[in-house]
Amino acid sequence: MKQNVTRLATYFGVGASLLSSVFSIHASADITYSGSASLQQRYFFQDALYPFQTQSQLSIALAPQLETSVGENGVFTFSPFARIDQRDAERSHADIREAMYAAYFDKFEVRAGIGKVFWGQTESLHLVDIINQTDLVESIDTEDKLGQPMLDVRYLLDSGYISVYVLPYFRERTFSGVEGRLRAPFPMDTDFVQYESDDEETNVDYAVRWQQSIGSLELGVSYFDGTDRVPDVFFRPEEDAVVSMQTSLASFYPQLQQASIDALYVANGWLFKLEALSAKRLEEEYSAYVAGFEYTLVDIFSSGYDLGILMEHQFDERENNPAVFGQNDLMLGARFLMNDFSGTEFLFGFVQDLDESDSYSAFIEGSTRFSQNWRLEVNGYFFSSDTPNDPTYAIRRDDHLSIQLEYFF
Repeated sequence: MKQNVTRLATYFGVGASLLSSVFSIHASADITYSGSASLQQRYFFQDALYPFQTQSQLSIALAPQLETSVGENGVFTFSPFARIDQRDAERSHADIREAMYAAYFDKFEVRAGIGKVFWGQTESLHLVDIINQTDLVESIDTEDKLGQPMLDVRYLLDSGYISVYVLPYFRERTFSGVEGRLRAPFPMDTDFVQYESDDEETNVDYAVRWQQSIGSLELGVSYFDGTDRVPDVFFRPEEDAVVSMQTSLASFYPQLQQASIDALYVANGWLFKLEALSAKRLEEEYSAYVAGFEYTLVDIFSSGYDLGILMEHQFDERENNPAVFGQNDLMLGARFLMNDFSGTEFLFGFVQDLDESDSYSAFIEGSTRFSQNWRLEVNGYFFSSDTPNDPTYAIRRDDHLSIQLEYFF
């Protein structure tokens, strides 16, 4: 905990310095305020597998955003985030999602500070999205990300861009605490972290990306060289055990070299999606992909509603690694759009492990607006596995429903 506090203090210090510097230089600028506040209730349908866990989990979150112009061609954005959780001390956390200065020129864009970058096209698994670390305590779907310190220099093309990223500081993945659900059988000791790089979290990562629209094709080609965002997990050595002598887990972050491609092709009502990569990690070379389609039926039965049918196949060569999702899985899903003023939509998905018939998962995501300021979100996640080396085995009794009421200001 002490090491984490020190790292967070350094991280927030950088964000605060950027914020104060911009405002002191441009004190007379107009500042735009926006953001959201939310109340979230999680309910787990089954009794917990591990001690200290409960079936109900209430939390509140605040995500404000401040934006101001800087000079004639610059913008500074500051977006902190904080959550207070009723049960899980590790889920009660704060982060700077963005503290970014962006300058715009004729053919160039320069971004410096803390920010978020998303790569990818597929629905069931974000395979190539590597820049930001996952804020795993927020949601099991891995879509919530921690802010990443970066320098991003972008050269603009006629219908695309080339970006070069320098990432000078690494963010560790967040994990649920002892009282939190959706965790491993043993708690994670977040103070005991090891790296392959001698520079540890100050190892400088690099990435480059070319993204281009070519007719109906959206194509992205990327390369990353740095610390892997996904850690290996191991039992902490006995001589380094926590004070209580309770068995715990620790993280090891190796170096990663990854080349990837992502593509989206639009043809009438069809969307064809692909994410694929070739990587080297701990002297192991491997490849992986997610590929599939989404077909939309517009105005079904003259109802005004749209229905999308989704199918994606997930494949990863690391078939003997129990921590790897999507080794040979098939996702079937449906997206329902009501096309109303409330923006009501639902997404249903079922993921079947094609090698282990007893291992599968499902998800439900839905949202609607009551007004311009209020939105209701309902998300459900369900897991089943009788195979101990399956990544969902440890959370097989963590089926849950999350209801969130969010106010935008």
